[in-house]
Amino acid sequence: MSEWLVLAIAMAAACAVVLSITVLRQRRIGADDDPSETPDVIEYMTMMVGVVYAIVLGLAIAGVWEARTGAQGSVRAEAQALHEVSERVQAYSPEARDRIRADVQAYVTYVVKDEWPQMLKEGELTDKGRTLLDKVRTDVTAYEPRNDQEAQSYQPLLDQVGAADAARNARAQNAEPTMPGVVWFGLIGGALVAVGLIYTLQIRRSGRELLLAGLYSAMIAFLLFLIWDFNSPFGHDVDDFVTPFTDLFSI
Repeated sequence: MSEWLVLAIAMAAACAVVLSITVLRQRRIGADDDPSETPDVIEYMTMMVGVVYAIVLGLAIAGVWEARTGAQGSVRAEAQALHEVSERVQAYSPEARDRIRADVQAYVTYVVKDEWPQMLKEGELTDKGRTLLDKVRTDVTAYEPRNDQEAQSYQPLLDQVGAADAARNARAQNAEPTMPGVVWFGLIGGALVAVGLIYTLQIRRSGRELLLAGLYSAMIAFLLFLIWDFNSPFGHDVDDFVTPFTDLFSI
């Protein structure tokens, strides 16, 4: 199911629930009910809950956004470092060059085709991916430069392999969802409280009040969806983040 469709359903459902409760509640209110009798303390409490919940939402969005930005950076760093290895190994002998490039290609293909789907599903990287990257490191490290040109390329190649390994480790650390379950409990519970408190203000069935109630609930549903979408640092689909690999390698 498309994420846009999920968002539309969530926002529509939130509006429908809030507006339905408002209409049903209005039918049960007697004609002598006076909305002006709402105590001032309830208005103050409603305002404070809204402000506190807005701060919590803002912090949650900032947290998941920062985690996703870091995840994007680690993917770009890993892909670029492996691309540099494939390019800089040009100075090596044909046999060593072809072997290293083949190992790099095998690692990248495995990451995109096999490891990435499992990472999104299980929240962890695979041992085979580590083994394939270690093979690249072994090939680069074990090679003995034959001349000065190869010797000058040797250390930069080791540095690039190290950079790829560091980026892979960063990817492993960011593989799990950002928000813990207790935070989700607070976000969803806070949303129910924030929306529920609007009924203490005795809203009516006027077009203006119904519109504001619907927009308020839809906005909260949108923000919760935004947090859910960014909560997975590497997205919810393989194509979301593998572009740095597919742009630099033929896969």
